[in-house]
Amino acid sequence: MNKDQVKGRVEQVSGKVKEAAGKVVGNERLKTEGVAEQAKGKVQAGYGDAKQNVKNKAQKVVDKI
Repeated sequence: MNKDQVKGRVEQVSGKVKEAAGKVVGNERLKTEGVAEQAKGKVQAGYGDAKQNVKNKAQKVVDKI
């Protein structure tokens, strides 16, 4: 795992916690912030996943040489 994958997944979890807290206390702003944080984390994790895939494919090409 690279740092973008880790940061993205941490952001997703943090967003889920915020969303749940917002639901529990009835704070719509906190809930919305949590949903937005989850989306941001998903994008960052996706970027990290793509970066890792490119790295893995490049390594396979190098290994064949």
